[in-house]
Amino acid sequence: MRFTHRRRLVAVLASAALTAGCTASEAAPGLEKSPTSTAAPKPVVPKAKEPVLLATRAARQSPGVIAAGSGDAPYNYAPSVLWDGGRYRMWWCSQLGIANPPGDDILLAESRSLNGRFRGPDGRGGTPVFSGSARRFDAMHTCDPSVLKVGPTYYMYYTGAAGDHAHGNAIGLATSPDGRVWTRANGGRPLVTSARDVKRSNTYGAGQPSVVYAAGKFYLMFTDTTGRHAGHNGAGQFVLRSPDPAFGRDIEALGPDGFVSVPDTTARLRSVVDAFSADWMWVDALAAFAIAHETRDGTTITFWDWDFSAQPYHPLLVPGPWREGPGLVRRGDGHAVVSLDNPCGKVAIDLVRATREVRAGPSNLRHFGLDVTDFDACADPGRAVLALDGFAVPSPTRTVDLVVGGRIVRFDRRSVAEKLAVRVLAHRPPSLSEVRVAAHVKPGVPVRQAPGRGLAFLIDDRLWPISSPDVATFNSSIVGDMTTQEWDAYGRGLDLTGPPR
Repeated sequence: MRFTHRRRLVAVLASAALTAGCTASEAAPGLEKSPTSTAAPKPVVPKAKEPVLLATRAARQSPGVIAAGSGDAPYNYAPSVLWDGGRYRMWWCSQLGIANPPGDDILLAESRSLNGRFRGPDGRGGTPVFSGSARRFDAMHTCDPSVLKVGPTYYMYYTGAAGDHAHGNAIGLATSPDGRVWTRANGGRPLVTSARDVKRSNTYGAGQPSVVYAAGKFYLMFTDTTGRHAGHNGAGQFVLRSPDPAFGRDIEALGPDGFVSVPDTTARLRSVVDAFSADWMWVDALAAFAIAHETRDGTTITFWDWDFSAQPYHPLLVPGPWREGPGLVRRGDGHAVVSLDNPCGKVAIDLVRATREVRAGPSNLRHFGLDVTDFDACADPGRAVLALDGFAVPSPTRTVDLVVGGRIVRFDRRSVAEKLAVRVLAHRPPSLSEVRVAAHVKPGVPVRQAPGRGLAFLIDDRLWPISSPDVATFNSSIVGDMTTQEWDAYGRGLDLTGPPR
């Protein structure tokens, strides 16, 4: 939030050489249902004895500002960036006077290049898509967006406040079918409010959310300056997870020994990094969470393994100037964008952060990045199925194997696998010989469809969802109709529609 207590947050941060970084429709009563899992199951990989020093190459930055809002906006910061449908989509915080009284607004712009100028859907530097809603917890300020796309739905977690001096920010949720028109979820009420475990001079409260979707659960990382395990200045990042995007059930909080069940979202049991305004993503090829946060010389990337019991890699630095916190470039589900040419040995870490080109001028947005290289994620079967999720490889029997959900689905016809895979690789990693073949898709296996359910192969009395009728056509499969009741009565195979790219 760029208002009184946000400025206090930044002031405290600067002393520690760290930093924080159109009105939507009326509140919906809630979410219709939680999305189904599109990610691989819980990854189980060997523990490293010591943190690994990762090699980096190809450090880069945009030649100038890539997004600066519109008009005389005094600042632009807190970006959330998705690689979505062949273009980069970025939501960030600015102030355009859309709300009444005017406060922080969330803008949207898109570009085919991280170095190119981002433009809003209306052709301007950024199109306002979300603003304050009168008489609610976010009446004046909406900021710090973290956007995911799970299935057909976009989810935006954001910081809201009722006014400039409404100490104790809270985290809200909005949903959208297209990333442009947003509807408040959870009845317009906040998902997370200040814990107020400890009274500190920093009264910012709960905000600056960042969300990842992994193995069927939403992982919410956020600031709470009133949390017991925050630093003396309020810095710290807490983690909650739930299968419900609105965090209304089956909530778990990260504690010293892993996740534990909690009754609501007020638990603050452990901080994963001493920072404000952090962003994170799950990196399949590294089998680790990567947390981006600002330090003296740029953006530091801190790594945690799946259960937060160890830090498998030494931190990395993405150098360069900054004014406020980073937004990592991610897939729709909050995972790292996969390298198509080398999924086993390269990860691109790109981010956008606020900089100030003129000492007294506004903060605008620039791109920085580097590549992590010289590792072999496919040497071990546990990591290989994460790194290659959605890729196809030659099989030992002159067929083609699709890696999905931690297992293999074998196809007799390469053309069918090509329709479902991100890419068919020329060589098969030897470690995949230890991965179980979950199903064999032979030509002509039946395909079934039901209203509102899509299409699926029917194999071994289970439904295996596919992406389009073309898949059935290429496999010479006949499509048969069934009712939704019949569909729901079948067991489920793996989802073959593929992870977001």
